[in-house]
Amino acid sequence: MSFKVLLVGESWTTSETHYKGFDQFGSVRFMSGAKPLLDALAGSDFHLDYMTAHDAAEGFPFEIGGLAEYDVIILSDIGANTFLLPPDVWLRSQCVPNRLRMMKDWVAQGGNLIMMGGYFSFQGIDGKARWRNTAVEDVLPVTCHPWDDRVEIPEGAVADILLPDHPVMAGLTGTAWPPILGVNEVVARDGTTVVARLPEDQGGYPLLVLGQHGKGRTAAWTSDIAPHWLSPEFCAWDGYTRLWRNVLGWLVAR
Repeated sequence: MSFKVLLVGESWTTSETHYKGFDQFGSVRFMSGAKPLLDALAGSDFHLDYMTAHDAAEGFPFEIGGLAEYDVIILSDIGANTFLLPPDVWLRSQCVPNRLRMMKDWVAQGGNLIMMGGYFSFQGIDGKARWRNTAVEDVLPVTCHPWDDRVEIPEGAVADILLPDHPVMAGLTGTAWPPILGVNEVVARDGTTVVARLPEDQGGYPLLVLGQHGKGRTAAWTSDIAPHWLSPEFCAWDGYTRLWRNVLGWLVAR
């Protein structure tokens, strides 16, 4: 059986100014952090469509029927404003459907949603991701803090696996995971399943949390899916592919 997954976000544009003595010039680069996940799912039962952050403002569906072909939506490093302020609202002051409420309804009807961590996930850098108190937060198995929720771990942290027998951990225990370099600090909701967290001496913050909303399943992974919060060793680790195939498998299982 095959499943369709929509990855939304995980891209950015960088503008740089170069100074060379008296002179200066600018350059612009488009960058994406999606490749490790794209590679991990290649050839699997999970067929991934990738929608960049700048495409999502207008390209993400405005009607719930536009999500009908997807079994899982992944929101990764993309803030709530991209969905709340499409050009028709921001530039033309027109009313459009609220796509955050639409995603909540989609999950309640049986869709599956995961939020991956990053500087514009959960509440994000300087609190600018703004997922707190939104309809999407309502369905997540975690709640967001009202402040900059980044936890930077330059020394690296190795996941503390709380439920080694859970299906999402199949084939992933018995050896230490490669290090991660940061997470978004969140609070697991009552009744959800915290599968992995940071070590107690590094805060004990949730890393992988699973839950349910209505007929749908939800998950939160509070670190990144690529550098910089994931080390190159983590992305190259055989367990990286197994982890995401396991998590997606749990989301679609009934």
